[in-house]
Amino acid sequence: MSQTLHVLTAIMGDPHVHILADNPTPGPVENPVPDFKPTLPDSVKSPTQTILGWTAGAGLALAVLGGLVGWALVGIGSSTERAALAARGKQAVVASLFAGVGIGVTAGLIFAAYKMTQG
Repeated sequence: MSQTLHVLTAIMGDPHVHILADNPTPGPVENPVPDFKPTLPDSVKSPTQTILGWTAGAGLALAVLGGLVGWALVGIGSSTERAALAARGKQAVVASLFAGVGIGVTAGLIFAAYKMTQG
């Protein structure tokens, strides 16, 4: 830390160092960021939307199927007094719920970002 302070003191104490506090060129400053609007090529738009739609739909369908199978395991495990089967069914229901929510949120975010690039 003392070396840093020593260097800063040496730089600030040097009479040849000038720190510019004002804008040397008064007036409006040009925007350094160019205008750019990102877009996907037309040949990519349709297949990408189709793939995203099918992926999200299949994932949600599998999450629903997993939830139904989990509830079936809970029912069978409870009626046949197999506690382990019922416990696994409850875990499957919870996992399917989280998977469905995760897929739905992720698909929504991807579609929203995708639509932003389309303009």
